[in-house]
Amino acid sequence: MATAPSNQLPLFYKDLTPLNSRDHGTWHTRSVEKAAWLVNQHAIPLTVEEFPQAQRHYPIIFSIGDNPVPLGLMGLNEGVNTFVEEDGTILDNAYVPAYARRYPFLLAKLTPNTDELSLCFDPGSELVGEFKEGEALFEANEPSQRTKEMLEFCQRFEQAGIRTTNFVQELKDNGLLIDGEVAIRQSGAEDKPFLYRGFQMVDEKKLRKVRGDQLRKLNESGALALIYAHLFSLDLLRSVFTRQLNQGKGPLAEALKAKN
Repeated sequence: MATAPSNQLPLFYKDLTPLNSRDHGTWHTRSVEKAAWLVNQHAIPLTVEEFPQAQRHYPIIFSIGDNPVPLGLMGLNEGVNTFVEEDGTILDNAYVPAYARRYPFLLAKLTPNTDELSLCFDPGSELVGEFKEGEALFEANEPSQRTKEMLEFCQRFEQAGIRTTNFVQELKDNGLLIDGEVAIRQSGAEDKPFLYRGFQMVDEKKLRKVRGDQLRKLNESGALALIYAHLFSLDLLRSVFTRQLNQGKGPLAEALKAKN
């Protein structure tokens, strides 16, 4: 099942602290080669700019509910990520969504009555702290180059998020999203297909009936290309299913182990 991020703290984040020179003037941020926060995360939010890259690696689906979110499906079951090993190593040069690459930083409102966003971080990530190694967050009480780059990255992500929301709204306005279901048949067990549900997808039949100004608007906004990236990516559901079985992950793999 594909679920949208929590309405409380965002996915991955256990806590949030505003970054400031008074409290964090001597702190550093360290780089890592492994993304431990991706372990056991099967669906990661995507922005529309990422569709062309992400669709080469895993399916792009939409979460259920009234406010769907595009998701990169890295596993077919909760707690299963077929592209990340238990220590956080990324497998097969898989594309890592910007949502995950910005961690442990993000932009957040410090007060509910303002639109101003401040750069914050997850203090429990072990990627930011009062240690000596890594890159300084501040130099002479001013944001370092690294901090400026992360702020810019987070700002671009927020802007991409707005474009993504607009794209999803366009799909909803045109009635193109439907509840999804994909049947995956295994060799030797064609009569008992694995059914993947609990997500939304674009209705291809309705898309083919779009005509005139409606079609022109979808094309001019760039939505049409994004829709086809999403639809083409759905073929990779079977690939992810096979990865799960080969890695011995998920309930079906566990059931097969039990039989043997």
